[in-house]
Amino acid sequence: MNIIENIKQTFRQSNAVTRLLLINVAVFVVYNAIQIIFTLFKTSYDLSPFLAIPAGLNNLLTHPWTILTYMFMHQNIWHILFNMIALYWFGKIFTMAYSDRQLIGLYITGGFSAALLYILSYNIFPFFSDVAGYSILMGASGSIMAIIVAAAVKFPNLELRMLLLGNIKLKYIAIVYTLISFFGITSNNAGGEIAHLGGALYGYLFVVSLQRGKDLTKFVNKIIDFFVNLFSGKLFRPKPLKATKSRKMNDGDYNAYKANKMADIDKILDKIKKSGYESLTTEEKKKLFDQGNK
Repeated sequence: MNIIENIKQTFRQSNAVTRLLLINVAVFVVYNAIQIIFTLFKTSYDLSPFLAIPAGLNNLLTHPWTILTYMFMHQNIWHILFNMIALYWFGKIFTMAYSDRQLIGLYITGGFSAALLYILSYNIFPFFSDVAGYSILMGASGSIMAIIVAAAVKFPNLELRMLLLGNIKLKYIAIVYTLISFFGITSNNAGGEIAHLGGALYGYLFVVSLQRGKDLTKFVNKIIDFFVNLFSGKLFRPKPLKATKSRKMNDGDYNAYKANKMADIDKILDKIKKSGYESLTTEEKKKLFDQGNK
């Protein structure tokens, strides 16, 4: 099995968090490798205007695909490093309550919401009129803010251990990040901060809508399924279960099994509330992730 096949197999067998990490890292590596080649040949050609989303409506009309590609683009190693660390932490927490499909769906739809608010702001507010024609936006932070806020709304009192700060509840982390973004909308990174707010708003709406029975990620997952099935037919299809000769459970056995499993999950969640997520054993974390993937 060659390297390409190994990568494909790893991707297929990975959960949604790992898949998103791999895609972001792969795009970053390929993009920078191409830019290095251009530099070696003394070519100043820059691909970023074709992959990052422009604020100007005329540029957007000629580059409509950037509404998707921008959320996988990063400027430098520090940009992608901090975004991927946040995606890993909060993505894992998100999948404690929601499925892998919903994580991928929220990453994309949250990114759409971030891009929409960015474009609207740069074309409505006079403050941005001088820079709207050439401003571009790239990065996964808008998508990640949607995941952070969704996780915080679902588990507001869940504590995350922060370096030098100790245990902090998710609701306070989300509030602080949102406030920082709001007070930064007139800074040098105005576009990025506005995108954070767009993602944060969509993350909140996702949880509230789901509580009312409407999944805001459903439509984008249907689109993903269509294209995935068109080219491979395997990536998001559930793996077929192998036939076994085990005894078929009756209703009583199944209800008892389900009750015991949910009791285990409740115990794990209580442990998280008391001691934080890092106090879980590897087995307990796996149970949570398995439950979130259903």
